[in-house]
Amino acid sequence: MISKFKTLAAAVIVASAFASTFASAAEYVVGTGATYRPFEYETPNKELVGFDVDLMKEIAKAGGFTVKFINTPWDGIFAALNNGDRDIIMSGITITEKRKQVVDFARPYFLAHQLILTSKNLKISTLKELEGKTIAVVNASAGDIAASKAFGKSSPNIKRFDNTPLALEELNNGGVDAMIGDVGVLQFYARQNPDKAFNQCRDPGFEEQYFGIGIAKGNKAVLDAVNKGLEAVIANGEYNKVYKKWFGSDAPKLP
Repeated sequence: MISKFKTLAAAVIVASAFASTFASAAEYVVGTGATYRPFEYETPNKELVGFDVDLMKEIAKAGGFTVKFINTPWDGIFAALNNGDRDIIMSGITITEKRKQVVDFARPYFLAHQLILTSKNLKISTLKELEGKTIAVVNASAGDIAASKAFGKSSPNIKRFDNTPLALEELNNGGVDAMIGDVGVLQFYARQNPDKAFNQCRDPGFEEQYFGIGIAKGNKAVLDAVNKGLEAVIANGEYNKVYKKWFGSDAPKLP
């Protein structure tokens, strides 16, 4: 009888510890756009999927927290973080010095650079060759910064869009001669539309860039949890599995 009581008591202690751990796990709200395939996009039943979504789930698991994803338009994603509506933003966000002034970034999680996509009738080798041509970019994106630097922010030939699908649709329909955007997105789109025979160009001046996970300035608890999880999934191989699923090759080394 005493043995049975000991066994029961031990079971209760284990169950209580498990319940306590589960209850204490923080849930963080992650803002991510649904228009940035293959990083994040919506299925027909409105489920958010993509590389960023899969990776953040693994980061949360390894970092000891849970996540809730909310579709957040790009033009309001930084405001949603800074006003407290989101705890984390992860939406193919290029780390820049300007953004570092308003957002804390976890360690880089994706190696990227800008790419120029042009129609099959236009082949170029440098950005400058688009002088006089119309260019689609996503407003305030790294592509917008590159085009503005080359041709002037007020150039009438730069057409700005709220999201990537709208910009790509304009290129598809012949409304612009080119689009500048992140390599992962544009190469994925070109592979998905082989009949369009898009040409791709990386200007020699396009530097290596990295995507980062954004956390509100000074929120060390969330930053530490995300970094802990990210470092763990890189070390244990889960990062490479997710990368290979979405991009078909092993992940490059990250800094």
